[in-house]
Amino acid sequence: MKILLPDTIPLDPTLPEGWEAVTIDARAEIPAAHHDADALVVWGASRRHLASAAEQLPELKLVQSLSAGVDGILAAGFHEDVVIAAGAGLHSLTVSEHALALLLSLVRRLPESREAQQRHEWSSELGGLQPLHPEGRLTTLIGARVLIWGFGQIGQTLAPTLQALGAEVRGAARSAGNRAGFEVIAEKTVHAALPEVDVLINILPATEQTSVIVGREVLAALPDHALLINVGRGATVDQVALREALEAGTLGGAAVDVTDPEPLPAEDPLWDAPRLLITPHAAGGRPVGADARISENLRALVQGAEILHVAAR
Repeated sequence: MKILLPDTIPLDPTLPEGWEAVTIDARAEIPAAHHDADALVVWGASRRHLASAAEQLPELKLVQSLSAGVDGILAAGFHEDVVIAAGAGLHSLTVSEHALALLLSLVRRLPESREAQQRHEWSSELGGLQPLHPEGRLTTLIGARVLIWGFGQIGQTLAPTLQALGAEVRGAARSAGNRAGFEVIAEKTVHAALPEVDVLINILPATEQTSVIVGREVLAALPDHALLINVGRGATVDQVALREALEAGTLGGAAVDVTDPEPLPAEDPLWDAPRLLITPHAAGGRPVGADARISENLRALVQGAEILHVAAR
């Protein structure tokens, strides 16, 4: 039995007895010598690589993604008998950390402080005696009303930290309820809730249903001081509407780690939008616990047990 590992990340999973691991080029077609592989780990794979795997691995039983999103894998056309497992949870800590960094940067006005530093200016506007809740601006998470849209494992990891800093946190998902101790509202009620939201954190996946879901209506419903953080997928946000809202002053600020397309073209006007912080898809990129996840799902495959985080097809 054979598992193919990508050369884009050092991996050393514990394998079931009788299995061998082979590291291959994740950007190239699968070598003919490894067309007998039973499992494939995907991280940073090219379309060419995925298409080759879908077409040339007749014995394949499991594709283990190390990314939470599996859009590209599903699009490659693997046979329906091949189990595709997502890397859900492997990025919860790193993406939560980055989302918090983006949010605090906006709340505590770090970009403005950097600009003042470059001018060698000790800004009295940014420092010294300040009101806790100034009119028309969010400058603290204390009492801030935060809505996390896409309340999966990342959202549930981030929420307690925001709460510990004084924020009032709710989630939004397909159905209402309570998850990880936090109130979750149904997606169909998000628009009605937005006028009372100070921070909207978008962790939505890219699907037909979520395409540009954060558009003009959503942005217009938010208060003028509200902040938008996107660590989900770039395709979920209408970037033209975002730029227009920032330019018009009807959105307090935004920080995006993802864009559509990626990389964002140098000539795209989004780069120059006011009160916008852009990072180059840096939130994840470092799956935590990848070896353990691979080992666990391989063991489940061999034993006929339930495989973790199987993607819906």
